[in-house]
Amino acid sequence: MHAMVLKRNGGPLELEQRALPVPGPGQVRLRVQACAVCRTDLHVIDGDFPHVPHPIIPGHEIVGRVDARGPDVVLDPDVRIGVPWLGWTCGSCLYCRNDQENLCDRARFTGYTLDGGYAEYVVADQRYCFALPEEFDDEHAAPLLCAGLIGYRALRMVGDAQRLGIYGIGAAAHIVLQIASHQGRESHAFTRPGDATARVFARSLGAVWAGGSDERPPRELDAAIIFAPVGDLVPAALAAVRKGGIVVCGGIHMSDIPRFAYSLLWGERRLLSVANLTRRDATEFLALAPTVPIRTQVECFSLREANVALERLRSGSLNGAAVLLMSP
Repeated sequence: MHAMVLKRNGGPLELEQRALPVPGPGQVRLRVQACAVCRTDLHVIDGDFPHVPHPIIPGHEIVGRVDARGPDVVLDPDVRIGVPWLGWTCGSCLYCRNDQENLCDRARFTGYTLDGGYAEYVVADQRYCFALPEEFDDEHAAPLLCAGLIGYRALRMVGDAQRLGIYGIGAAAHIVLQIASHQGRESHAFTRPGDATARVFARSLGAVWAGGSDERPPRELDAAIIFAPVGDLVPAALAAVRKGGIVVCGGIHMSDIPRFAYSLLWGERRLLSVANLTRRDATEFLALAPTVPIRTQVECFSLREANVALERLRSGSLNGAAVLLMSP
């Protein structure tokens, strides 16, 4: 099979010919149809995470069909499924026993500690494979598996907040804005200062106001979600929410948060982070997606163009999500 492989921190990814992976007990091998490109992939490539096991195949928003099955697998041959970031948990630790499998200390992650979907085939644990709504074709389903799942988990954390701020208008935000509009929330979008294109994009997805991250919204917010990996946005978001408001950091990695006055946190404001996802998140969100209905905006690339797609993401020149397609 062909795969784009990370051999050292900083990349670039290199195209390799590899033997087909063999599924073990409880595992399936998928013939990959599509894999979305996520900012987390950049963190893996840049060495922002500890102990990246080079060589590794990135990619954790995988859509594919079951091609081979190991022992004790219940999934049918050729069924279409999705594979997300959380790829394996121990099932026995304190967190796994208390419905917090996303916090499992022994967890393994697709495209980081397990080979991922920037390849023609991938092996996955059947426990973390999910049926996908028929309403989405392969390329439009792929972004649901991280941008959608993490966005949904972050949105759940703000409870019934009606006036919502979203910082960083990328793949996750473009899905959350649609859900928030569907739920009758009032969304305010914060973009890079001067990014008029992103502001127009946010308004087209239901934002009632869009401005730069250096601006204050016209009214105090009930809650804010930060998707951009920029620590400077934390005090800005705290300053924008009312007393009793919530700020959720929705990324897996963020630059250092600067010192800020306690008065920004006082008034029972809460600062939370999102860590990974659970199977409950996947089941709930994938059932919700076609009822909104979510329209993922994608730009497609071939597997060999993975480095191009990653640089487009890094530069902020994508509206929506980049998706790698495996078909010739």
